[in-house]
Amino acid sequence: MTMAIETPDPQFAAAADPRVLVVDDDPIVRELVADYLTKHDVRVTAVSDGKAMGETLANEVVDLIVLDLKLKTEDGMNLARRLREESTIPIIMLTGRTDEADRVMGLELGADDYITKPFSPRELLARIRTVLRRRSAEVRQGRPEGIRAYRFDGWELNLNTRKLKRPDGDVLALSKGEFSVLVVFLGAAHRVLSRDQILDMSRLHNDEVYNRAVDLQIMRLRRKIEPDPAAPKYIKTERGAGYIFGVNVETVY
Repeated sequence: MTMAIETPDPQFAAAADPRVLVVDDDPIVRELVADYLTKHDVRVTAVSDGKAMGETLANEVVDLIVLDLKLKTEDGMNLARRLREESTIPIIMLTGRTDEADRVMGLELGADDYITKPFSPRELLARIRTVLRRRSAEVRQGRPEGIRAYRFDGWELNLNTRKLKRPDGDVLALSKGEFSVLVVFLGAAHRVLSRDQILDMSRLHNDEVYNRAVDLQIMRLRRKIEPDPAAPKYIKTERGAGYIFGVNVETVY
């Protein structure tokens, strides 16, 4: 399945009521969610399967997707994986599964949040608003529009697929936090960044809202990309000031 996705213009997306695409094969859930969200100034398109989802994405500007992971005819996890490979549209997983592994896998694939059935429409609306506020801040602070990738010293970070390719061509897995911090460094190479700046620009505001969260992500990144993590070549420490990305970066538009 190929999804032609139209990307909303961040300058105008916030002005109109957000459009949410709900993908769930239960007609009762679709009607319940659509009715409640519509009453609270959310434009809703509700569909039952991946094919209809792809058609909607090809014809509408969607701000967020609520995706059921347990569809009858297809695996919602696979749909989430393909979505994240082709776009950065926020995804909230909707699931009746209680297995923690499913939730973790969905978040590792790049989903922004999850909610477990049975749920209240009020809670879903609150989560939608939270994710959209976070995305709005990301547009204001985050990566420049039109950049597809960064390259440095043989490495390549694809911003759409969120995959980091080694100089030998192998793909290196990054967590959401590691990806966000690396994007900040690559967009500000040779600039000293304080912990507060990195924290704000990388949006590490989930469970660890403190400066040491930055140190943790940098430690993990160094273990993954540095030839010698004890003597960093890329992410260097500037004592008393913060960190600096010490090699040239090529921007790919």
